[in-house]
Amino acid sequence: MATKTSISSADAMELEDKYGAHNYHPLPVVLSKAEGIYLWNPEGERFIDCLSAYSAVNQGHCHPRLIKVMTEQASRLTLTSRAFYSDALGEYCKYITEYFGYERVLPMNTGVEGGETAVKLARRWGYLHKNIPDTQARVVFVEGNFWGRTLSAISTSTDPTCRDGFGPYMPGFDVIPYNDVPALEKALKDPNVCGFMFEPIQGEAGVNVPSPGYLQEVRRVCSENRVLMIADEVQTGLCRTGRMLCCDHEEVRPDLVILGKALSGGMLPVSCVLADSEVILGIKPGEHGSTYGGNPLACRVAMEALQILKDENLAQRAEVLGQRFRQALKEINKPWIKDVRGKGLLNALEVDPEAGVEAWDVCVKLRDNGLLAKPTHDTIIRFAPPLIMTDEQLEEALNIITSTLESF
Repeated sequence: MATKTSISSADAMELEDKYGAHNYHPLPVVLSKAEGIYLWNPEGERFIDCLSAYSAVNQGHCHPRLIKVMTEQASRLTLTSRAFYSDALGEYCKYITEYFGYERVLPMNTGVEGGETAVKLARRWGYLHKNIPDTQARVVFVEGNFWGRTLSAISTSTDPTCRDGFGPYMPGFDVIPYNDVPALEKALKDPNVCGFMFEPIQGEAGVNVPSPGYLQEVRRVCSENRVLMIADEVQTGLCRTGRMLCCDHEEVRPDLVILGKALSGGMLPVSCVLADSEVILGIKPGEHGSTYGGNPLACRVAMEALQILKDENLAQRAEVLGQRFRQALKEINKPWIKDVRGKGLLNALEVDPEAGVEAWDVCVKLRDNGLLAKPTHDTIIRFAPPLIMTDEQLEEALNIITSTLESF
């Protein structure tokens, strides 16, 4: 049972509004405690989490194994910077590269840093190994991509909310339609293209699932044109879609994999880029880094977070529960429900605003009924609960979702 805190929900929202930047528009709910799939507000009301901090808490909130490892390491050594060696980084590098089958890893902190790192690695590889003229390297992205809000990330974005009013934009980026193999073939014929960076399923764009075989075609086209295939698995990776990596659905091995979010199970920012030596070793000392990247606390927590995914069979769990989840939503007969789609426990319900139903209103009603989800792009509700959800908890969530949708 959650205990009440010293601050009320109303006071917490008022303070944030008065003293914080207004760069988010949260659902009006304040959270003060979490455990497993559940969240509580300061008044002690309980909610089912169906967002998982945008898939950062695949292992569930405050997993006891992660708390134990984090507490033990935090009491001993948290940060050395990369000016010195630590007793954790080498062990972590060996563990994660063997875990995913790559030769090397470059550790960073946030998902967008992972994306920036991948772009730098691809450009350097292009100059060293593809003989691209200096400063002429190009990286291809897709429409609807989302990998953060740094200047590089927004320079590839087709979302005016992220992009407009922040120019000038970074050069060297091209954007093509998503799930369009002919467009990819055309773009990659440019000899100055060094990388193609994409999400295997587009999360922020509305859980856009590509056609079967798209990932294999991406691999083929990249290989034929000697272009690095860069998979942004920050949100889709780590068992979220029913496989360890989303690319595993089509048995595809990207040249670079970007990981983040659930790499720490929600404990602290941890991200990385995995690749083989030819790509990673293009960057020399002093050319890229981070004060916190690869810190001992992050290394210990990340290893435990990855081990939990295997020990608790969370990929299989996501696959089984995801099928039940989508089937239940598809059985709801409402004309304003345009689509239900997803893989594993990364799913979306799209509403028809012309029918008089807004995604925001549905999410507010879900909150009132004890479940938290968040709209994306006004018409899409993303459902992504922690992967540790039990059969009984899935039924509890589906009962709330079904009754809420039926009430509109």
